[in-house]
Amino acid sequence: MATIKGVSSFSAEQEAQALRKAMKGFGTDEDAIIEILTKLNVSQRQQVLITYKSTIGRDLIDDLKSELSGNFERVIVGMMTPTTMYDVHELRRAVKGAGTDEGCLIEILASRTNEEIRRINENYKCQYGCTLEEDIVSDTSSMFRRVLVSLATGNRDEGTYVDAALAQQDAQCLYEAGEKKWGTDEVQFMAILCTRNRSHLLRVFDAYRGIANKDITDSIKSEMSGDLEDALLAVVKCMRNKPAYFAERLYKSMKGLGTDDNTLIRVMVSRSEIDMLDIRREFLTMYGKSLHSFIKGDCSGDYRKVLLRLCGGED
Repeated sequence: MATIKGVSSFSAEQEAQALRKAMKGFGTDEDAIIEILTKLNVSQRQQVLITYKSTIGRDLIDDLKSELSGNFERVIVGMMTPTTMYDVHELRRAVKGAGTDEGCLIEILASRTNEEIRRINENYKCQYGCTLEEDIVSDTSSMFRRVLVSLATGNRDEGTYVDAALAQQDAQCLYEAGEKKWGTDEVQFMAILCTRNRSHLLRVFDAYRGIANKDITDSIKSEMSGDLEDALLAVVKCMRNKPAYFAERLYKSMKGLGTDDNTLIRVMVSRSEIDMLDIRREFLTMYGKSLHSFIKGDCSGDYRKVLLRLCGGED
């Protein structure tokens, strides 16, 4: 369930004028910008973007960028970006920014549906003239690279059929590829975890526990390390419970010293219209504190205000 639902009727022209007024002249009315943009959903914001240009003759995103700054600006610009393009920009930043943001690559590729991945690939190519896969290949290496390339094909079986015998066989395969042998056959893990459907994998994980006497995540942790471990764990977590996966991403972005703003912003912006309510519920269950209280304690100013609006209420 989403926290940002949009409004049933609105005037794009009125909202465009209100945004212009909030930025025109001396000083900026940040509260008005937050108010307007959080009551609209992403497709409504696109209508305002076009209307702003046609009635005012200026580019709304350029205006926002010149008036706002820092993390607050990044949230607002993110909210103004169509869903697929937002993922595309984040993936590009992950491979072309200073150093590689492996966490971002893993999060997006492990959690998006086939259809979402297909749209990402299409738009990525249009925007940058090369494929996402080419950028992944040039920026990562070894088995981690192969897992990302596999996920980026968006070719997971999305059916619900479970072949009980195959599930048992897959579980045995995983056991023999990891726990049972010296060294790990990582390709087996990839082949099964990155291609089978969700219902089938849940059955595999149950069968695995019976064979190995431990959870699949514990085996991945002991058999793998680094980015490869993170990627396969993300795949398993997303299959089991996607909102819980995002709750953990948010928790880790804020706990301890400093904040991983990239992750915090990306999850809050990209999930607010999909499953933010579910993420909030999982967060409370997992950590005994509300997401709202965590953001409140970790961020400040307009950045905090807008994130709290994306979060919705206090639990």
